[in-house]
Amino acid sequence: MFSSRLAPAAGMLLLPVILHAQSPKPADKPTELTEIVIEGKAESLVGTATSASKGQTSTKELLERPFSRRGELLESVPGVIITQHSGDGKANQYFVRGANLDHGTDFLMYVDGMPVNLRNHAHGQGYADLNFIIPELVGELEYWKGNYYAQHGDLSSSGAARFKLVDELPQGIATSTWGEYEFSRTLIADTIQAGEGKLTMALEHQFYNGPWALNSDATRWNGLLRWHWQDSTDKINITAMGYQGDWMSTDQIPLRAIEAGLVDRFGFIDPTNGGSSRRYSLSLDWTREEGRRTTRASAYAGYYDLDLFSNFTYFDSNPAPVGDQFEQQDQRWFFGGELARDWRFDALGHEQRFTLGFQVRAEWMDGIGLYGTTARERWNTVRKDDMFQATYGLFSELEFKPLKWLRVIPGMRADLIHFDVQRSTLPENAGVLSKGIVSPKLSVVFGPWADTEFYLNGGFGFHSNDARGVNIVTDPSTGVPADRVDPLVRTYGAEFGIRNESIPKLVNTLSFWLLRSDSELIYVGDAGNTEPGPGSQRYGVELASYWRPTDWAMVDLEATWTDAHLRTEDPPSQEIPGSIPVTLNAGFTLGGAEGFFCSLRGRYFDGRPLNETLDVEARESFQVNARLGYRRKNWEVAVDCLNLLNRPDNDIEYFYGSQLPSDLGATVDDRHIHPIEPRMFRVSVTWKF
Repeated sequence: MFSSRLAPAAGMLLLPVILHAQSPKPADKPTELTEIVIEGKAESLVGTATSASKGQTSTKELLERPFSRRGELLESVPGVIITQHSGDGKANQYFVRGANLDHGTDFLMYVDGMPVNLRNHAHGQGYADLNFIIPELVGELEYWKGNYYAQHGDLSSSGAARFKLVDELPQGIATSTWGEYEFSRTLIADTIQAGEGKLTMALEHQFYNGPWALNSDATRWNGLLRWHWQDSTDKINITAMGYQGDWMSTDQIPLRAIEAGLVDRFGFIDPTNGGSSRRYSLSLDWTREEGRRTTRASAYAGYYDLDLFSNFTYFDSNPAPVGDQFEQQDQRWFFGGELARDWRFDALGHEQRFTLGFQVRAEWMDGIGLYGTTARERWNTVRKDDMFQATYGLFSELEFKPLKWLRVIPGMRADLIHFDVQRSTLPENAGVLSKGIVSPKLSVVFGPWADTEFYLNGGFGFHSNDARGVNIVTDPSTGVPADRVDPLVRTYGAEFGIRNESIPKLVNTLSFWLLRSDSELIYVGDAGNTEPGPGSQRYGVELASYWRPTDWAMVDLEATWTDAHLRTEDPPSQEIPGSIPVTLNAGFTLGGAEGFFCSLRGRYFDGRPLNETLDVEARESFQVNARLGYRRKNWEVAVDCLNLLNRPDNDIEYFYGSQLPSDLGATVDDRHIHPIEPRMFRVSVTWKF
């Protein structure tokens, strides 16, 4: 079954042979060698990358992907899977390297120098909502895997990704998209002269009802102002971003309700679930090049809020008509910045580099609340907290090259985190604690030989736990004493990898990796959040291949295999719920600056355990998206087909106990699913001016 369903993706590997054989050759002219400037995944990183899993993708590659939600931009990171288990306004569900990251835990995301993940979030630690990003304004997506990099601290054990926004647009953009299920999106963006710099402005609106029996009524507004200035030594970007979204949610539903005909696959149990969210930020990024010294500074400040209503167990804790709906409310101000400098100097006949940096981050959280509700009306305050959390990080890294074929990169990071629950519903749950941790790193690079490098990486990392769990004394739900969690959890990572670029315009990488954690953050489906669990161990293999023979053709293939277990004593080893063992992402893109263009992409992820004992497994998923279009000098038209094969796969599956009125007062353990939308078409018209 696996091989047959991957046959279309495997067939993509034949494209290099076909394209090479059919590439047009100019007639009646001398042979001219035209240099192809390669950016993105096929760009050469030999001599600069410090691991096989380090990479980047360009704005061209990102926008060539047909996607249903903007969080899927992260699927350009090998092995990352993006899904959704409820409304379109929430952060996506992230999976990478055998981890169900919930809404972002342990995978750090940035927009330029501003972190996206939010700690102590009402809906889960490390919550990372990417809905405020406008895809057309992303200039590059840079990514790292593992905890071997000194510049990344809290919540980065699985890896990190940075969305780098464009400095300016080469042309103004006006684009409009219409699709089935009342999908519409409009974007207008342009760059104008503003004093000595350039000002980029963008405004985006999106609406989507979806195929759900309960209309999503998902509305999103995004805005951006970015002032850019640059001379021979300095580069400055000042960016203001704003986002607001409102939606109704079709949360995951029990399989037994579908099988009994109570609801269909796109039905709902609670018609009042949904939410709203806002995010506004102002950031500064500055870079100065002074000979062999580079100074980087960033600062940011912003406001964020979320009001979310969910019901995952229906009537399990409270019989009808009250029900189990709950409200999670988050409101915070956040500030932070980074100052770092690179020194490059000669020693032993080679250039060396030393980096020293300091990072600070602070969040003031006012009224992080959990409430019992019925039809969005509060009837119980479970917990409400005012909190402050600050992080101070110092990092250094030396790239030492004693020989032409050897680079040794030791790094060190020290973090101090201050947890302060200032006020809580139960006064004894307030408290203050500061905790520090030191994380050494080491990478060794051998080569290049025949455009091939070998990498050895190892490092210590960590993730912080929620300040409420760090300071808890009494469980607010039951009133009984509660155990505190460790404020900082140690992680250990290692990787061996190979990068080969011996064939022109073809990049191949292979990595074998290991990640251990002293405490696993496990997603709890019936609570809608994560809880600290026992330690875990993961190891796996990642293979990636990128071929760009011309500027109008690109072929890529990414495959991963992972084994993941909880490190428990009795029984000695348990499965990690939601850990995906096999993923495949492959595709091709054809098309030049003018004329027809097309893209075809396939994404597969294997069945995965839904509980620790492997009694229940989720179904596998294989999705194919396609695009066909035509472009001229300043306009283009494109048609996207999402879920081309119209497969009835599930976006997410959980296994836990819930209760429906038809269950006659009994809690029933069952699969709870959220389906992938059926095949749909979207038409886009873009004008560049």
